Amino acid sequence: MFKKIFLIMTLLLALTVMADAMPTHVDVNINGYVPKTGVAGILNCIGSDTLGNLMPFWTEEFKKIYPDVVIQIEGGGSAAAIPALISDTTQLGSMSREMSSSEIEQFEKKYGYKPMRISVALDSLAVYVNKNNLINSLALEEVDAIFSSTRKREQPEITTWRQLGLSGKLGAMPISLYGRNSASGTYDFFKEYALLNGDYKNTVKEQPGSALVVESVANDLGGIGYASIAYATSNVRTVPLSIKKGGAAVKANYQNVMNREYPLSRTFYIYVNKKPGKSFPKVVEEFIRFVLSKEGQQIVLRNGFVPLTADLLKKQLNVLQ
Repeated sequence: MFKKIFLIMTLLLALTVMADAMPTHVDVNINGYVPKTGVAGILNCIGSDTLGNLMPFWTEEFKKIYPDVVIQIEGGGSAAAIPALISDTTQLGSMSREMSSSEIEQFEKKYGYKPMRISVALDSLAVYVNKNNLINSLALEEVDAIFSSTRKREQPEITTWRQLGLSGKLGAMPISLYGRNSASGTYDFFKEYALLNGDYKNTVKEQPGSALVVESVANDLGGIGYASIAYATSNVRTVPLSIKKGGAAVKANYQNVMNREYPLSRTFYIYVNKKPGKSFPKVVEEFIRFVLSKEGQQIVLRNGFVPLTADLLKKQLNVLQ
């Protein structure tokens, strides 16, 4: 009987995680993709490991429409996108953060114009704890005090769960830190927006992928880590975040990402090398139009990320003109 109740509770927790994390449909005002003739060639994409989870699904569906297109996808993190674009070894540079001013300068120094940035999906960067950790919420200043050695939010260092109000076995445990490696856009985004560009503690156990961050936290009662909301499972909890201690804590769910109330909401981008006044190669333009179509955004939704609204998507299509 106890085992049956436990299984039911586990299923309900999993459903709650999914309901909090994902919208239920793509904006009905987004148009479907209209195939074109004469689309063929090689399409390369290098960059974000997080976006690397979307790329295979986008490209698989794109190849069903255009079987003569050869597609090659490489990860390496968001930091790999700009050198690949500069060296002309890729047409698409995928990034889970905005390109930095220094990266844009490197590109502009070679080509004389800036790379084109296209928003392709939305996401929330969640703070994860073990499913048996019942902490109610965290303020960004507490997150900074947990993860950063420089603590630019000017709070005392936090190293145990007792300092966050927890008692018992967990309260006595040290906080075990998990994060991404430095090539990752997720690493850079968290560093900028959670740590105010402060330094990470050297005790953060860097993982090569977001799934491994979540898995590590799931296997460590005292663990805490950060990763995209798309990686949420029933073995972890996402912690609601507030800007300041005492402020309203906000969940990392669809509605809070859309209205930008969640503090760690972010956008995913594809950067391309397009000279002003010149046309895209047809295969590149049609792939981007597919990603920005109803079918492309349904793939975003199915994989746990947040699709663009029709208004946001229209602005991106205008960028292509």
